[in-house]
Amino acid sequence: MRPPDARKPRSYEIARRIGKQLFRGVLFDFLARESRVPTTPLLDASHFAWADAFKARWPKIRAELDQQLENRSSIPRFQDISPDQYKISPDDQWRTFVFQGFGHRSELACELCPETAAALALVPKLESAFFSILAPGKHVPRHRGVTKGMVRCHLGLKVPEDTDHCFMNLDSEEGTVRCTWREGEVLFFDDTFKHEVWNDTDEERVVLLFDFERPMGWAGRAVSRLMMLALRQTAYFKDALRNHEEWERRYRAELAARTS
Repeated sequence: MRPPDARKPRSYEIARRIGKQLFRGVLFDFLARESRVPTTPLLDASHFAWADAFKARWPKIRAELDQQLENRSSIPRFQDISPDQYKISPDDQWRTFVFQGFGHRSELACELCPETAAALALVPKLESAFFSILAPGKHVPRHRGVTKGMVRCHLGLKVPEDTDHCFMNLDSEEGTVRCTWREGEVLFFDDTFKHEVWNDTDEERVVLLFDFERPMGWAGRAVSRLMMLALRQTAYFKDALRNHEEWERRYRAELAARTS
């Protein structure tokens, strides 16, 4: 199978590498110093005042997820939306139902899942959000995020009973931390620490994955927002946005055909 971005021009790859080096270099350390919450791999929910109200809505979010999973085969693979993800997921075992990407809101997803959209509205400075759907047997290799300016959260929605074989390993200075999910519980972590995911079970694993702006001092917020603004001008963002808009058009047409 040919990677979706195989024909990207060399300038695209050069810009992508330079961007990652910049985000993970001087700016990485600066944003860490500006952080108003710990910069540890795992963060306690008590640092985020909205967390309890958010997770209390999980039954309604789960109900909307179940509705969307009835059309599972129509939900795009991660790399169909963001071609760069082909490097960590070249198969059809990781699907994403996107609510927001780099600040761009999916009106279709929010129409179909209003309770989920209402819950996400509780999250200050939300950047990205999607149902992250891992098929049985899926392994996501070790990888890391690019900016310290975001915090990632997983809300457990569908978790296999066999938690010994469905987990995330997260690097830390003390070694590897094994993280498991629980339905209705939130897991906050810093995705700039390398992490790897296994679903070595015969059940599907689904979380609501979202990124939001790290609480920081004013200088950190200003720099982080400029970084994200710059990212939105790149092919990395524009390609993903175009791909998602194309999927939305097809999916709207598919839904309309089913009800006609």
